[in-house]
Amino acid sequence: MNQDDPKYHAWAARRKERLDSLKAELLLKKILEKDRVALANAITLIESNKPEHRKEANKLINLCIPHSGKSWRIGITGVPGVGKSTFIEAIGEILVKSGHRLAVMAIDPSSSVSGGSILGDKTRMEKLAPMDEVFIRPTASGKTLGGVAQHTRETVILCEAAGYDIIFIETVGVGQSETVVHSMVDFFLLLMLSGAGDELQGIKRGIMEMADGILITKADQGNESAALRAKRTYENALHLFQAKASGWVPKVAPISSINGKDLAIPMQWWENYFAQVIESGHLEAKRKHQDLRFFEESFQFQMAQFIAEDPHISNKYAALQQQISKGKTSSYEAANELLQLILHHGKL
Repeated sequence: MNQDDPKYHAWAARRKERLDSLKAELLLKKILEKDRVALANAITLIESNKPEHRKEANKLINLCIPHSGKSWRIGITGVPGVGKSTFIEAIGEILVKSGHRLAVMAIDPSSSVSGGSILGDKTRMEKLAPMDEVFIRPTASGKTLGGVAQHTRETVILCEAAGYDIIFIETVGVGQSETVVHSMVDFFLLLMLSGAGDELQGIKRGIMEMADGILITKADQGNESAALRAKRTYENALHLFQAKASGWVPKVAPISSINGKDLAIPMQWWENYFAQVIESGHLEAKRKHQDLRFFEESFQFQMAQFIAEDPHISNKYAALQQQISKGKTSSYEAANELLQLILHHGKL
């Protein structure tokens, strides 16, 4: 929607009025009652960058934390076209029928030119989207993953408080977003295609090392033999990597989401994995480590917001950037000068 369009201004005014009316205590009550509308409103609140909204959002997060932490947090990644959304819809139906409540956080690609995002996961998951036991929330990746990481972690806490016991975080594709998502999930699932030449071509070693499980998708319509060959290739590659601290040995399996073939396999993986890491204490230790990392990232994110929101500091920041680009000061001197300004500004 064009920001010069009167309809945009009307929408923005209604959105601001709605956000201003949202209070943490009331939202918490409704979230604990599994109210999906309240959950959606709460996520909109935490995604707002306005200081008054962030204050209420922080209060809500703190209220929800005691009610969170009991879900399976599963990251799902793979190149575009591998069938992530098809897989999530197919296995999501099975999970719901098994008595689970599923939340899907989908990080969508944003245009580097317009900033626009596809945000099409709800339309791609036509069967899951209407289900009361399922909550789907797409998030535009934007120009930086910092805000997405911040808001996605907070969204997970809200969804857990709302009673969703399985959280899927679907990523854009193979790239930087995978590292971000890996840092906030318990189990990292990599989806791969077979029959496309060298099975390892273009796969970063880091992505393979992060994977707790690899599913070879579209193992149907005569592609079964290629899928089995790919399975052996990936299994051999995984043996070259260092053993995981959890003691879990990564698995590989071919599946067909369209035919529902072997979808019980990843479910069995998750059952076995969480039983193992809970008993060993690894899951608790891993999440504490993630909390420490989130503290560091959150502090950096909020510092960046603080600099951007304070006109005196943001103007100085822009001026120092100009001086650096013109060779009038060094990056070190500029950083120190900005720090001194912040300290003397009485904000810290």
